[in-house]
Amino acid sequence: MKSNCIVKPTGKIDVVIDTDTFNEIDDQFALALLIKSNDTFNTKAIHAAPFFNMNSLSPADGMEKSYNEIFNILSLAGFDELGKNVKKGSDRYLIDETNPVDSDAAVNLVQLAMQYTKENPLYVIAIGAVTNVASAILMNRDIIDRIVLVWLGGHAHHWPDTREFNMAQDVAAARVVFGCGCALVQLPCMGVVSAFTTTGAELQQHLKGKNALCNYLVDHTIKTAIRDSDMETWSRPIWDVTAVGWLLNGDYMLDYLVPSPIPQYDHHYSFDHNRHAIRYVYHIHRDALFKVLFDTLAQN
Repeated sequence: MKSNCIVKPTGKIDVVIDTDTFNEIDDQFALALLIKSNDTFNTKAIHAAPFFNMNSLSPADGMEKSYNEIFNILSLAGFDELGKNVKKGSDRYLIDETNPVDSDAAVNLVQLAMQYTKENPLYVIAIGAVTNVASAILMNRDIIDRIVLVWLGGHAHHWPDTREFNMAQDVAAARVVFGCGCALVQLPCMGVVSAFTTTGAELQQHLKGKNALCNYLVDHTIKTAIRDSDMETWSRPIWDVTAVGWLLNGDYMLDYLVPSPIPQYDHHYSFDHNRHAIRYVYHIHRDALFKVLFDTLAQN
């Protein structure tokens, strides 16, 4: 099993975040944590990713709505100056594993990544369908050795299927990033990150009234959770925060190296122990990461 020694960085790092921000509510938390952790992250770009569900009319519409929501979060957090780094992403998913989808985000990622090296890589946090990143790789495979991709996508390797929203939307893109050999950290949803949940009462206690951003996140999360739940008692995963959390300075999760899985079009994994290694997150220290999230968001 070949390994490209995916090691958690120390100190301040350059990052790009690729986000379907309007999909539900967790992207907003993740983006806010990233930009407010500016002692750890130098945000080089924010890329809008496509999505298609009840909150959009098409992947293109989902990307456009995400693009607009990025600016909303930047404004609420007081980081309007980062607006110059926001780019529109793919308006559709990959049709195969060879042809990229041209977009400002994919082109920008190539241009940025080529300024880095294997020893000093660009960190790419992807928390939606990974179309933009896969397209950038297909445009210029030289970036493979210049990026570290941290992707929240797919389910745990022991889970009976891979019908996870980010992966299932664009299986071809998932196959590109898992197969290309880039340094990759996978945060699986069901079976791992599904434990990173919060409740309305907890959000009210720790965030309500702290600032305009916190009020928006609390109100939007509770409204969405009540809409989607058929029970008076509910909890809700804030999945995407964990992808940012892996790069934070601190001990917030457990991981190890495994052979890169092969996402199949029938929504299952195949495995080949001769494949290159990826870093696989298998446990989240839930309370520790939520404390950092709440403390950071509550800052003025």
